[in-house]
Amino acid sequence: MSSSGMGLSSPASPQTPGPSPYQLQAEQVVKAGAGWFIWIAGLSVVNSLAGLFGTAFHFILGLGVTQVVDVLARRAGNAGVVLDLVINGCVVGVFVLFWHFARKEQRWAFIVGMIFYALDGLILLLFEDFFGAAFHAYALFMLYRGLSGISLLEQIRQASLPAGAAIEPQ
Repeated sequence: MSSSGMGLSSPASPQTPGPSPYQLQAEQVVKAGAGWFIWIAGLSVVNSLAGLFGTAFHFILGLGVTQVVDVLARRAGNAGVVLDLVINGCVVGVFVLFWHFARKEQRWAFIVGMIFYALDGLILLLFEDFFGAAFHAYALFMLYRGLSGISLLEQIRQASLPAGAAIEPQ
């Protein structure tokens, strides 16, 4: 194809600009905050399995309620092991759900998950596990950062919309 020599070419197709660096950073803050839920769930499973096998090892990030269930299950014998797996599986499953919905920027998942985790921290205080309770407080702070990232993300997205643009849910 020959050109006219005037440097004219067909007009470029309009491209939608990608997310701003601020938006990407805010999204990362939300996802990092949500990631705490999966760590809590995963390490609670490890703690529970370690408890079933009779080891004294446990992660401080895990849930206190699963540790209580483990102790009660050991006292109940073989039937307790089955109940331990069912109850702790349900508890861990709830935290996996919090992770799933928190990654999708659902405020309720952060809020309800933080309430559950704070109550779990109170269990640790009841048993005078101050180090575990302190780590719960740190994890709650990190979860709160993820929650606050949602508001920031919404502000960034709102500011990046052209005037009069339709707002569509994601």
